Amino acid sequence: MKTKSPFFLALLLLLSISAESHHHHHHHQHPNCNAAADRSSTLQVFHIFSPCSPFRPSKPLSWADNVLQMQAKDQARLQFLSSLVARKSVAPIASARQLIQSPTFVVRAKIGTPAQTLLMALDTSNDAAWIPCSGCVGCPSTTVFSSDKSSSFRPLPCRSPQCNQVPNPSCSSSACGFNLTYGSSTVAADLVQDNITLANDSVPAYTFGCITKATGSSVPPQGLLGLGRGPLSLLGQSQSLYRSTFSYCLPSFKSTGFSGSLRLGPVAQPKRIKYTPLLRNPRRSSLYYVNLIAIRVGRRIVDIPPSALAFNSATGAGTIIDSGTTFTRLVAPAYTAVRNEFRRRIGNATISSLGGFDTCYTVPIISPTITFMFAGMNVTLPPDNFLLHSSAGTTTCLAMAAAPDNVNSVLNVIASMQQQNHRILFDIPNSRIGVAREPCS
Repeated sequence: MKTKSPFFLALLLLLSISAESHHHHHHHQHPNCNAAADRSSTLQVFHIFSPCSPFRPSKPLSWADNVLQMQAKDQARLQFLSSLVARKSVAPIASARQLIQSPTFVVRAKIGTPAQTLLMALDTSNDAAWIPCSGCVGCPSTTVFSSDKSSSFRPLPCRSPQCNQVPNPSCSSSACGFNLTYGSSTVAADLVQDNITLANDSVPAYTFGCITKATGSSVPPQGLLGLGRGPLSLLGQSQSLYRSTFSYCLPSFKSTGFSGSLRLGPVAQPKRIKYTPLLRNPRRSSLYYVNLIAIRVGRRIVDIPPSALAFNSATGAGTIIDSGTTFTRLVAPAYTAVRNEFRRRIGNATISSLGGFDTCYTVPIISPTITFMFAGMNVTLPPDNFLLHSSAGTTTCLAMAAAPDNVNSVLNVIASMQQQNHRILFDIPNSRIGVAREPCS
């Protein structure tokens, strides 16, 4: 692969790829892109902008533009998560645009008989799967599921119990459908069943939403695989197979191999791993809440008011682990304390900002580590997990931010960049999450 700087993939998602090498990938698929790499119950996980993904932007953006775009997506994602947490009267999927566009990591799934291969985004904060279907008005035509070509496809009738588990169900012609609205855009979907195969495992009669119509500028580019804790999630529908256990390792933005892995089921999960208990919020049963007790910068525990980290099921406050947000967001008092100590450790270099990042440097810096201290385990992140370097290597930003003002967020979100090169194990039967360092790429 041609690279122009040592930081060529300083952010895979920050695609500072030259137009020439970008063009080159369209014609020669990366050797790691073939489906043979999905084995037993382990699937490759790709970054949405990797050479294996058809969802890359058609023309490379500058580093700064990419950061701003990622931040804008995160902003929308946080609004979605906040609306989930606040339990607004709108349907939880009301911001489906943000939800479906935001997740950054995709896996291959085979759907139907005979099987059609689709790429689906991983989303740990959502339950039901969504797939753009053939005949969909307003969906991108490149990645639709042709339901008419599958002999095992069937729409679900209104009387099916699953019809009560989707937002805004509606019944016309006895089939269960539902509508999602967001801003000036809407999505209409049918609730359907078909077989889904992940790696070598088949889940027969899997229930998902088949998108039939989308209006507005914000159309979901790919399917979405819900890995939340609710009944319509993959875990809810495959209990006998996977026993509500899975882990993933997300590849670093810098890796040239591009793929991490999603390991489904209790088999072959790491034995040596640190755990923290999962907290359950009955009002928001899909989300993976954990107890973040403190944050350390270098060796110093920063001074955060306990209320900023406390779990509260009534308000939805607390900390979640989310695969669909890119950059960790902390409520303002927590972020400010972390940032101030980080700046103090760096010393008196000039600080600049880039979009929502307020702590960037144009001189080389020696960074402290950052440690998230959870109940029962500490996770110390190396600088690669929280520093963004521009492709030219001239700018470095602390890649975390305060929850934005216009999102009345009480939620701390541990996001995908901070999870990279760690194996994150979701062990629902034992109500715990495990974390171990692992080079995923």
